[in-house]
Amino acid sequence: MTQILRTIPELQDALAAAVEHAEASTPTVGFVPTMGALHSGHGELLRAARESADIAVASVFVNPLQFDDASDYLHYPRQLEADAVLLEEHGVDLVFAPSLDEMYPGEVEGSDAPDPQVRVSVGDMGRMWEGASRAGHFDGVATAVAKLLSIVAAPLGRRTVLQAWFGEKDAEQLAIIRRLAADLNLPAEIRAVPIVRDENGLALSSRNQRLTPEHYQSALSLSGALRALAEDARRGRPLNIPLQSAHVRSAGADLDYLVVVDPATLKELDLSEVAPLRHEALTLIAARVGPVRLIDTMRIGPTV
Repeated sequence: MTQILRTIPELQDALAAAVEHAEASTPTVGFVPTMGALHSGHGELLRAARESADIAVASVFVNPLQFDDASDYLHYPRQLEADAVLLEEHGVDLVFAPSLDEMYPGEVEGSDAPDPQVRVSVGDMGRMWEGASRAGHFDGVATAVAKLLSIVAAPLGRRTVLQAWFGEKDAEQLAIIRRLAADLNLPAEIRAVPIVRDENGLALSSRNQRLTPEHYQSALSLSGALRALAEDARRGRPLNIPLQSAHVRSAGADLDYLVVVDPATLKELDLSEVAPLRHEALTLIAARVGPVRLIDTMRIGPTV
């Protein structure tokens, strides 16, 4: 039976009890932080955590610090009851669903944007691509993730392993969280699962719920552009970013960026110097389609 816990002490007491009663001598806790509005992409994260861990934990918290658009935050889907059904189906033991005040003491839902005095700054890495388009976004992500990992890790013994699971779709976020955990010595192994796409190739996202049928067709151009670049890379052809950018715009999407970057540093590759690709690279794309901003990514290269 999945337990839904609203406060930090409740979660930590439940975690301590679960670890104490675990059969394994070195129990593993699999943690999946989410903002709710769960879909089958989250299901893959939950499945991976459940299969690798003795205790499966998830959080559901819409983090206001990572939104640069107040309207996007206000309209972000909140459906804890439906989420709880999916969480139980995937065998999650404990769900942490805190209020705004529980995560950021003194802040009240519906008031001005939360402004905690101490935040995490991810530096130059957080000001690239999504970070450039959404000022402070990755600082907000890192602040919430650092808090959540600290909250979950606190009641665990030294012989307990904490794994935190994230999706590869948010490629920049994943790279930053890996660096966050390493630089701040957070006691968690950062794990990732591949992107989950629908039958037409659209990367699953909670924001997809807000796409009209017309917007959905426009949104398919994002993954279409990435697939075309991946095919060019596989065949050893030059990567024509301007052509694929034009295809996305002609489909009705407001393109922000389409770039090919180094997977480790996220720095843009000079395609005049690396064409054809001889090593694996990463494509990143972001566009506004109707009322939502969508991102996607794909690994490309001669052997991918």
